[in-house]
Amino acid sequence: MTATTAGSQPAAAPTAPTGGGHPQRWLILGVICLAQLTVLLDNTVLNVAIPSLTGELDASTSDVQWMINAYSLVQSGLLLTAGNAADRYGRRKMLLTGLALFGLGSLAAGLAQSSGQLIAARAGMGIGGALLMTTTLAVVVQVFDDSERVKAIALWSTVSSLGFAAGPLIGGLVLDHFWWGAIFLINIPVALIGLVAVAALVPESKHKQGDRPDLLGALLSTIGMTALVYAIISGPEHGWTSTRVGVSTAIGVLVLGLFALWELRTPHPMLDMHFFRNQRFVGAVAGTILVAFGMTGSLFLLTQHLQFVLGYGPLDAGLRTAPLALTVVVLNVAGVGARLLPKLGTPWTIALGMAMVAAGLAAIAVLGGAHGYGGMLLGLVVMGAGVALSMPAMANAIMSAIPPEKAGVGAGINGTLAEFGNGLGVAVLGAVLNSRFASLVTAAGVSAASLPAALAAAGTPAERSRVADAFATGLETSQLVGAVAVLAGGLLAALLLRRAERGDRPEPGRA
Repeated sequence: MTATTAGSQPAAAPTAPTGGGHPQRWLILGVICLAQLTVLLDNTVLNVAIPSLTGELDASTSDVQWMINAYSLVQSGLLLTAGNAADRYGRRKMLLTGLALFGLGSLAAGLAQSSGQLIAARAGMGIGGALLMTTTLAVVVQVFDDSERVKAIALWSTVSSLGFAAGPLIGGLVLDHFWWGAIFLINIPVALIGLVAVAALVPESKHKQGDRPDLLGALLSTIGMTALVYAIISGPEHGWTSTRVGVSTAIGVLVLGLFALWELRTPHPMLDMHFFRNQRFVGAVAGTILVAFGMTGSLFLLTQHLQFVLGYGPLDAGLRTAPLALTVVVLNVAGVGARLLPKLGTPWTIALGMAMVAAGLAAIAVLGGAHGYGGMLLGLVVMGAGVALSMPAMANAIMSAIPPEKAGVGAGINGTLAEFGNGLGVAVLGAVLNSRFASLVTAAGVSAASLPAALAAAGTPAERSRVADAFATGLETSQLVGAVAVLAGGLLAALLLRRAERGDRPEPGRA
């Protein structure tokens, strides 16, 4: 059921076919998922090419950071604005625009001859990526009816897990046979196929009421989100208490506060702030942030544990985190969550999924140290099952709590929240790890702020052993903190969604 909110406009009839869904909806979903996968791969695919870029483009450390971050920074900052543009000007039109920009940006990146050219091309790819990230989910909502939408969203979200796991692997495979530019040029045939297929298959849908563009809202949203994402990206390198991170965070919070005030005052807002009065929406928001918080923060810590404590190389460590993504893929393709949701209901499905994510984190913390990778493997599989159950249910809850004519903004909110949760997980769990580790190594007689520095400062094998044990203990503590936060978030989301469902039921004796 679609919730109505105070101050929202009556829903315009969608242009897309309704009643049973679009007749070619599954083919459309395949095209959309292909475009989505390409966008997500480019979030991580460049990491394995850093040595090549450093040598061939004479790139400095700062240059490499901007090559990687320009894409995610621009993409994240534009998500809300891109979603609003899709609602206003047409989702099919913006999907085609996004594919074209992404393809052109990929061509420019593949042929770049300097660090500056590659950074600019990656920023252009980020604009296309923002349009694709928002319009793909909005189109899924338009072409599938209620009976199949959850399964379609589950398959759509599966692509996120595939992109996360496959990016470094595909990048490494390409680099074994070609030069670094081929990483980007392989996007071009995908973009061309997507352009032809979208033009032929995807129906146009947009908000027909002709609201005036909210240009100030778009500007404030973009500046505020970009500043916050920049703070999240800069934190691990420059320190979360550094001036750079503090100023960027302050600018982001201030500008987003101004954005919220403006959206409450303008007659044609790009984001109706009254959505936040809807308990279904708020519950799904809380759940989305905390699942991303737990999963991304956990994987950030896991890669360090696998490399620094268990001694695996970067590629081997990446392969050993893949069971999480593979579990999500298998369960979503099998439709487990889509079949379970009607039986349990949205609140209980989300509660169960997030409880499993928390249990997986706890298993990694308790068993990962004592049983090595075998203990971690169990935790990764349990986490993957929890993500497969909870994430599609929460995406569906967010999209169903927003009027159909705002589907693009809803998709932008979903992507923005996931990005925020990702950064929050790395920041908070990383801070817990660093704090616990610093106190333990100081007690062991070694003074250093990081594991490599502590190992270098340790003078004897016994001291190095104590440093490694201190790091493992800090990891365990931070994973348990993440587990508690995810479990609490799951219970909160389920409670709010349950209360919203009760509020939606008609009172006895009323029409």
